[in-house]
Amino acid sequence: MTVIIPAYNEAASVADTIKSLQGQTTPPAAIIVVDDCSTDGTGDVARALGVVVVRPPTNTGSKAGAQNFGLRSVRTPLTVAVDADTVLARDALECLLPAFSRPTVAAWERGRYIEYLFAFTYYKQLQEYYGKPLISSGCFSMYRTDILGAHNGWSNRTLAEDVDLTWSLYQAGHEVRFVPEAVCYPIEPRTLTLMGTQLRRWSHGFVQNVKLHWRGLLAVPYLRSAVAVAFWDATIAAAVYLVLLPILALLLARPWVLIGYVIDAPAVLVPVLAGAARRREIRRAIASIPAFFVLRTVNAVFFLRAVCAELLLGRSLRVYEKGH
Repeated sequence: MTVIIPAYNEAASVADTIKSLQGQTTPPAAIIVVDDCSTDGTGDVARALGVVVVRPPTNTGSKAGAQNFGLRSVRTPLTVAVDADTVLARDALECLLPAFSRPTVAAWERGRYIEYLFAFTYYKQLQEYYGKPLISSGCFSMYRTDILGAHNGWSNRTLAEDVDLTWSLYQAGHEVRFVPEAVCYPIEPRTLTLMGTQLRRWSHGFVQNVKLHWRGLLAVPYLRSAVAVAFWDATIAAAVYLVLLPILALLLARPWVLIGYVIDAPAVLVPVLAGAARRREIRRAIASIPAFFVLRTVNAVFFLRAVCAELLLGRSLRVYEKGH
């Protein structure tokens, strides 16, 4: 396998990413860092660690563009995409390989604490059960190189190249797998500004992919239902959460209506605590739960803004901005 690391001004984190790859129980045949015209010495840091560094003549303008530039140099049957701010568990690559024993499998995905724990413990497991993981996550995924090449790599027609590629693979008849044992640790945004940039890109990217793929999704059993539920939850449910509940509480003079904000807490907490128990992180999970409900509110705001911009106002976001 060959690992592609797209990197723009990642000198502070790319060394940790590379070292985690070099220390794998099943090391890759090659590590390619795409220094996308960085100005902070990213390429020098990577080169000093003995990996291949390629640099396009001009900045590609997107993560997808950098990955595709690196894809030209891949000569192995499998290609792994890893973000330059992500560190892999020591056996992450080894855990992925069994998923590719079936020739129809084209990609795998792994991807904030309660959010991630809930996802990986519950609904991603459910998606895997039905054979339709919703996203092969951009921070750490493995692909069959020939299939990736047949799809011309990653597309920059949306801001969520990982969603775009995943749904394209399904529509072409390929399989995508979720392997919870393959763990990575992405760096989360450290400031509200960076988090806003990330959520804005994610929200617009998801809506853009729904616009792009909705006809094709209708032909893919279960995936169409998963996307519909996700879109409903992020729009109608978010509107109820942000607008309807506080209005009802004011009009009815019944503060207890606000319990609707946490009425689904048991449904979230049970799988989260079950997953935390296996990781021996019960205390951390309990301490993180209040932050989850705050973050869910923030997510809802950004997604509704994206829906209004993309679907109602025709103001599509096209400039790729880093979110960390």
